[in-house]
Amino acid sequence: MTDEMPADLPGDLYGYETLLTDDERKELTGIRRFLHEEVRPRVNDAWESSEFPMDLVPRFAEEGMVGRSYDLEHQPRASRLFTGFIALETSRVDPSMATFLGVHNGLSMGSIVMLGSDEQRARWVPDMVAFDKIGAFALTEPHGGSDVARGLETTARRDGDEWVIDGAKRWIGNGTIADVVVVFARDVADDSVKTFVVEKGTPGFTPTKMEGKYALRTVQNADIVFEDCRVPAENKLEHGNSFKDVNRVLKLTRGGVAWSAVGCQMGAFEAAITYAKERSQFGRPIAGFQLIQDLLARMAGNVTASLGMAVRVSQLQEEGVFKDEQAALAKAFVTGRARETVALARELFGGNGILLENDVVRYFADAEALYSYEGTREINSLIVGRALTGVSAFV
Repeated sequence: MTDEMPADLPGDLYGYETLLTDDERKELTGIRRFLHEEVRPRVNDAWESSEFPMDLVPRFAEEGMVGRSYDLEHQPRASRLFTGFIALETSRVDPSMATFLGVHNGLSMGSIVMLGSDEQRARWVPDMVAFDKIGAFALTEPHGGSDVARGLETTARRDGDEWVIDGAKRWIGNGTIADVVVVFARDVADDSVKTFVVEKGTPGFTPTKMEGKYALRTVQNADIVFEDCRVPAENKLEHGNSFKDVNRVLKLTRGGVAWSAVGCQMGAFEAAITYAKERSQFGRPIAGFQLIQDLLARMAGNVTASLGMAVRVSQLQEEGVFKDEQAALAKAFVTGRARETVALARELFGGNGILLENDVVRYFADAEALYSYEGTREINSLIVGRALTGVSAFV
C-alpha cells in the first residue's frame, strides 16, 4: 500500500468536491493531510485491539472538525456540504473514527444544540467543541431497537428538584469514555419521552464496555445501567419532550451516516485500485485484467451514485427543506451500496483481502455496522414508503 497522501478523492469521477469554495477546499486538504499522516498509521492497531487512541481527541478539535454544523457564538457555521466532506474524509481513513465523531458531534452535541435552552447550550457545548468533554447518545435499549419509539422502557420520574432515571441502554457509542451522555427516558407521569443529560460519575450510572464486537471495533460501545440515577432538574433538555423531538436529531444525523458510508466505500475502493496496480499475476499487474476492471467500474458506479446523493442531502439541509423520507432514503441506499462496494473490493484482493494490513477487511466489517445503525434498511424503507403512498405500514 502506498504511503503518499492522495491529492484528491479517487471515486469523485464527477468532481463534486469542486462545489466547495476555494477556502473550504484548502481547509479540507489540511484535514485530509492530518487524517492521512496522523490517524491512518494507527487505525489498524486500534481496530484490532478494540481500544480508542485518546491522545488523538484534542487533535480533532485543533483541526476544526468539531461543532462546524451549528451556529455558535465563538465559531460560525460551516456549509453542510463542507461538514459532509469532513465526515467522508474521516470515514475514508477509518469508519470507526467517523462514528466516534458522528456520535459526539452529531447525535450528542446535536441533541443539546437542537433540544437544549440557551443556558444548557452554554453549559455543555463549548467544552464539547473543544473536546474537553466527550459526548454520547443513549437511545437504543436491550429490548428496543427499531421499535424503541413505542417500546422505550427506561423511565424517569420527577422527585422535587431532581429526575430519577431507571433502566438500561445498549450499543451506546462512546459510552465508556463519555463525559456527557444524552439519555432518553419515558416520563412515568405523562408517558412522553423526555431528554436528559447525565454526566460522568453520577451515582446510579454504570457503563460497561461491550466485548466481542467485530465491526467499528475502535468505537467504545457500552451497556449502560441506570439504577436510581438522580440528575438535577436543570439537566432535562428544555425542548426534548417527545419522540418527535428525537426524530429531529435523527433526521439530521442520518445524512451524516450517508456521508460516512460514502467514505467507507471510497476507502475500500482506493485500497482496491492501489492493490490492482501493485499486484502481479500471470506476469503482469492484475489492473490490466478485464474482470478486475469490471469490479473497479462497478465500485466506481456505487461510489459516484452514493456521493451524488450525499451531496444533494447537504444541499437540501442547507436550503432548510430536508424531509424525513429524504434522510431515510439516503441512509438506506448509500449504506446498501457501501455493503456491495466493500464486498467487491474484498473479492478483488482474493485471499489477501482478509488480512488487516491490507485495510479492506476493516471496511468490509465496518460497513455492516453502518448498514444497521440509525435505522435499519427496513425501517428507513418504511419511512420512504409512507411518504410515497400516504399509508403507514408500521405495526
